[in-house]
Amino acid sequence: MNHYDSSKYRTPDGYTADIAVFTILSDKKEEKAPPEMKLHMMLIQRAAKDSEGNPNFEAEKWAIPGGFIQPDEMGIDAAARELAEETGVEGLHIRHFGVYDKPGRDPRGWIISNAFYAIVPEDFLLDRTASDDAADVQLFAIDEVLKLDLAFDHRQIVGDALKLIQADMLRTTLARNFLPDEFTLSELQRVLLTVTDDTKIASDPVFFSRTPKLPFLELVLDEAGQPKKTTRHSYRPSRLYKFNDIEVIESIYG
Repeated sequence: MNHYDSSKYRTPDGYTADIAVFTILSDKKEEKAPPEMKLHMMLIQRAAKDSEGNPNFEAEKWAIPGGFIQPDEMGIDAAARELAEETGVEGLHIRHFGVYDKPGRDPRGWIISNAFYAIVPEDFLLDRTASDDAADVQLFAIDEVLKLDLAFDHRQIVGDALKLIQADMLRTTLARNFLPDEFTLSELQRVLLTVTDDTKIASDPVFFSRTPKLPFLELVLDEAGQPKKTTRHSYRPSRLYKFNDIEVIESIYG
């Protein structure tokens, strides 16, 4: 190591972790109508001043939760810590998906960010509360998020994370996290349509003919061995399905 001179190299001015957190919210407006389901995202509003009382960069703009990584921690640990410090949300399973280092992305200097994401049921976010240098924390529908003037390059991070959420929903059984244990095909379709407009899913004839044949779904049977049905969203009884334990290794709804 004697020949290595660190002064020859420029080091970043900061190293951060940003966390894109998504959920799906249901709004049931009529007793026998299926609930309206929309993909939402949790954002924090940056405080007007930092912890030392100085004007904050990108003050009062909405942003993805995040902050600086400390020398003694890994990016994923910093992401979890910052999420808890800024929003009070803890215990999420977050996944890394990208590094953002475009020159000029942050007015504070050469700041490199590790980006993480999670999509979780709403009850994981019920205790959210703004703290640290966040003035507010709210859930926004994705169409609203894309209209906001987000801080830094968070619009790009959101867009990239959305593509991954779509892939997760269509290539895994992630949808089960937003459904009851026993659900109708219509309920499954509505969850999937929160992240995609894929024609094979949006088309009722295609979806309802192909989906019952998927190996990881099975009919729920009653005590007599007959298909169990429900009328919770319709006056017409619909068959109930459930996920089984078959492992999914490829795209599944396509």
